[in-house]
This record gives sequence, structure tokens and C-alpha cells, in this order.
Amino acid sequence: MGAGHDAVAGELAERLRSRGHTVRTEDVLALLPSGVGAALRAGYRGVVRRVPGLYGWVYAAFLAPGPERAPDGQRGAGGAELTGGVAVPRPGSAPLAALAERPLTALVDRWQPDAVVSTFHLSAQVTGRLRERGTLRVPSVVTVVDFAVHRGWLHQGNDVYLCLTEEAARTAEAATGGTAEATGPVVPARFAEAAEGGGHPGRWRAEFERLAPGRPVVLLSAGAWGVGSGLPGTARELAARGFCPVLLCGRDERLRRRASGLPGVVALGWTEDVEHLMAAAHALVDNAAGQTAAQALAAGLPVVGYRPLPGHGAAGLRAMTDAGVSELARDRRELALILGRVTDPGPVRERRVALGRDLFRADAARRITELTLAGVRAP
Repeated sequence: MGAGHDAVAGELAERLRSRGHTVRTEDVLALLPSGVGAALRAGYRGVVRRVPGLYGWVYAAFLAPGPERAPDGQRGAGGAELTGGVAVPRPGSAPLAALAERPLTALVDRWQPDAVVSTFHLSAQVTGRLRERGTLRVPSVVTVVDFAVHRGWLHQGNDVYLCLTEEAARTAEAATGGTAEATGPVVPARFAEAAEGGGHPGRWRAEFERLAPGRPVVLLSAGAWGVGSGLPGTARELAARGFCPVLLCGRDERLRRRASGLPGVVALGWTEDVEHLMAAAHALVDNAAGQTAAQALAAGLPVVGYRPLPGHGAAGLRAMTDAGVSELARDRRELALILGRVTDPGPVRERRVALGRDLFRADAARRITELTLAGVRAP
């Protein structure tokens, strides 16, 4: 849906090609009947931007893991609700997955790949269903890009799950009865290299020093679509508390124009130079626990969650906090206090940076290659 899934797919493809493999990347939404995928993407974008609370309800109904409480207070196993003593399965993405099965099968039959790799949860449902029925005869590897593994990712038909954290791997393994392992985020090496002095972060450092000399630089992420609650107000508050807030507005030009007029705030549109921008910063304030947060961890930036997007954003930031690689601020005062701790050179910052980098345990592309060559289906 957003840029994060595409970024992971692109990075995996690049790594696999560098190992001598041939890769074809397909958008699962493009495999749906004409107009359906575009409508889904437009609808999702409109909901998260304008009525995020509605998306939170959709997430709870369709994707959130675990059982929910029925009106009569009873619970059912496997996420089913109990109404009047009768287990009613919660809705899922099976109807959408079914629509993509035939196009994906035709594509696999034509191209004859050695494996199919999913970086989006709807794709994982399609491959799981096909693999379970034996229609897909090659290994299906799911590369989970979310810190919190929701139900949309999980299907017992898939061969193996590559997850961001050990807890996420345990969740996937318990839910599917299959194999899962923690390989860590899939982020280009240039983010870690820039943080270690590679490239040219000096341009950004000089710019921030000119605009706010001596102030810690804090990036505020709004994702590719510029989505978030109260972003200009948060940036203005941080500037008043002695930080240099840099609001990453993505492709939302209207948000960039609004924030540009705020005193002490730097508002940036879409930029391809994120690794050097992060190398010149001191922390990231994030609301989605997506690919920007993973890139920040690779770049050695402490991540602080604040005003998370309902649904996967809130769940992901809680999972990051549980893993020790982030903190979740409840209000602006607490946000400033946490940022003060993690931007100040010393043991607190060093520990957070080290915990973040410890997530990068293995090369997912190498594991995909090894698993495909082994050709052994998980029990």
C-alpha cells in the first residue's frame, strides 16, 4: 500500500540479483481484477489520512491477532467471537486473496520461478492458500515488514516466515505451526555506512548547524503520504523546547507548505537522500513503526513513538517498545523528556543504538537462497 513494502521488495531483489539470481517483482494489487487494486489503495490512503479511527476499527476487525470479546463476554478460540454460545469466525482477507490466485498461478506457470517471496500480507494469503492446496509447487517465503505480526500475514500454507524480531517469529510460528526466524529488517547497507561516515552527510549537518546551532536534530516521520496527527503542532512544541525539528512530509506538499512557516521548524518534501539526513540527525519521532523506523535503527538513530496511527502503527510501536528498540511517549512533555535522554551522548543513547543495530541479525536474501536451495518444506 505504502512505500515500505516496495522498498523491502526492491532491496531483496537487488541483493538476490547481486548473488546471480534472476528476480521478477509483481504488485499483488495489480493481479486483482481491473480497478480493484487501485480502489483498495485509494480507499486505504483516504481512510488513514482523513478518518484514521475508522482504519483502527478495520484493523481490529480484520487483522488484529487474538480473540476478541463478544457482546456477551464470552471468547472463542482462534480469533472467533462467541455470540450466544456459537463461534463466529472473524472476517479476513480470503475473498481478496481468492481473486488473485488465478493470475498468480498463471504467472508462476509462465515464468517457472524457484521460489515466491511475499513482502505484503495479502500476497502471503494468496501464496499460503495456493501452497496449502499444492497448486504452488515451489517454496513460499514470507518476509514480514511489520514489527507486530497481524493475522493478515499468517497462513499455515507458507513454508517459512522471516521476521523483524524474535517475538514476531514466535508469533508467526505459533499461529501457523510452521517455521519462522528473526532475520531483522531489510534495509540498504548505505544507511549504516552513512552513519559510520560514508558518503556526504556534511551538507545536512552544515545546514542544520546554520539553522539551529547547537540544537539536537529530531526527524519527525510522516511516511510517504504525509500521514499523522498534529504533526505541525508537535514540531512547533519541539522547537520551543530547544530541538531542531525536521518534519519529513513525504509527498504531501500541502503539509510541507503549512510547516514551512513555523519558526524553528525545517519542513522537507520527498527526498532520496534519507540515509545522509539520518546520519546528520540525533533521533526519529515516528508514528507508524514502518520502514522509516527500520532505516533509523540501521542508521544508529534512537526511535521514539508518538501519537501512533491507529491499527498497525500503534501495534508496531508497542512491539518496538517491548523489544527495547523504542520508547512510546504519552504526551508532548514526555516526548521532550525522552528525546532529551536519547539525544544526549552517553550510556542511555549508546544502549538504544546498540539494541537497534542488534536487530540486524541475518541477510534475508541469503536465507531466501538457502531455503530455496534446500527445498525442504517445513513440517
